[in-house]
Amino acid sequence: MRRIYFLVPQVQMAKRIVDELLLARVEERHMHILAKRGTPLESLPEASFLQKSDFIPAIERGLSLGGAVGTLAGLIAVALGPTSLVVAGGALVLINALAGAGVGAWLGGMVGMNVGNTRLKRFEDAIGRGELLMMIDVPRERVDEITELVRKHHPDAQPEGTEATIPAFP
Repeated sequence: MRRIYFLVPQVQMAKRIVDELLLARVEERHMHILAKRGTPLESLPEASFLQKSDFIPAIERGLSLGGAVGTLAGLIAVALGPTSLVVAGGALVLINALAGAGVGAWLGGMVGMNVGNTRLKRFEDAIGRGELLMMIDVPRERVDEITELVRKHHPDAQPEGTEATIPAFP
């Protein structure tokens, strides 16, 4: 899946685009709209907490960093510990790696919940001016088709590119 970004100037235009995307067989759960606080989106599919925050990328960073630190701690414990640790060294390193990854993911998620999505930073000014950010998740082979559909019917909707992969959770 790829995420296509569009900046749309008005709520009414966003509604028409959503209707056309539904007719093009893009499910509503694959459309996410982010607007300035207080903008009435009515029946539009609003971006969820996972799209607005840095939760998923922070968990991914915490998982990898925690796993690396846990592995390093396990290796140091095996190298500096008594010879009985060397026999169970592989298990100790694995346990430390898993524990470190778990703690890292938990801490990363806690931090990420309170941070805005870093991937959306480039759109902050436009959203602040009252534009709506549409995020549309489509299969890779439909990116050009969907982009052209929106561009053809709504020239005021500015395509802002695609993201190579989207997080698996949102």
